[in-house]
Amino acid sequence: MTLPPVLPVGTSVVIRLPVAGHPAGAVAVIVRSPPDPGHAYRVRFPDGTEATLSRGGLTVRRHEKNALPGAERDFTPFVQLRCVVGSRAFGLETAASDTDLRGFYLPPARDHWSLAGVPEQLEFGEEVYWETGKFVLLALKANPNVLEVLHSPLVQTVTPLAAELLSVREAFLSRLVYQTYNGYVMGQFGRLEADLRQHGEVRWKHAMHLLRLLLSGIAVLERGEVQVHVGEHRETLLAVKRGEAPWAEVERWRLSLHADFDRAYAGTTLPERPDYARVEAWLLRARRAALDW
Repeated sequence: MTLPPVLPVGTSVVIRLPVAGHPAGAVAVIVRSPPDPGHAYRVRFPDGTEATLSRGGLTVRRHEKNALPGAERDFTPFVQLRCVVGSRAFGLETAASDTDLRGFYLPPARDHWSLAGVPEQLEFGEEVYWETGKFVLLALKANPNVLEVLHSPLVQTVTPLAAELLSVREAFLSRLVYQTYNGYVMGQFGRLEADLRQHGEVRWKHAMHLLRLLLSGIAVLERGEVQVHVGEHRETLLAVKRGEAPWAEVERWRLSLHADFDRAYAGTTLPERPDYARVEAWLLRARRAALDW
């Protein structure tokens, strides 16, 4: 569970070092929180005495109780695929754009089977790395964020195992793309329209990415490839992002893209479902490799 930057009054804590006659490991309750993380807390012990401690001098009791050996292990050395996604991969970046990195990591088997287990994903600011099993399951469900990782033209790290997965990435593509992409875009556009009616405002950047997603989905069904870079649509999409296109025009483009998506679905040669057996064969090879790490 992610903790707030400043722990609130009433939080039950455990002190890390001896203080005011109380040994390390003593239990206390926060009775005064600082205005920011850089200042100290006031805590009260069961006997009524109080002490002032920095954030580093205490831990949240619930976390202390649940802590397991290896729970804080660093898994970044096991990242197998790291690539740039988002606006810089789409060709929609501006000078202010962040660099978003995504990929997957493969933990050693001993960590995977341990009491502490392994996190479903690693997150560091603009970086996210899914655990291998979760990564391939999301891709099999035609999750667009994960499919774009598999097809990003801006690869920073690729191990031999990841290269092997990239060599069979077409196994993830199926007609599920139509359902997943279409359903998401329809739901999100409904929310944008509700925002427009209720607040008179639209999140134009989000509208742009929904249109981009439709363009990408059409390319998957028509050509069997995930189109990451928007190519010739860059300026039109950026005009939507800047709010320069009237909403009615955006809505007409969306409906036109949905019609193209329907036609692409009717004519696609993609299978009904992805090639589960091929992906599972790769996953088992990867898990066996992790036995020796």
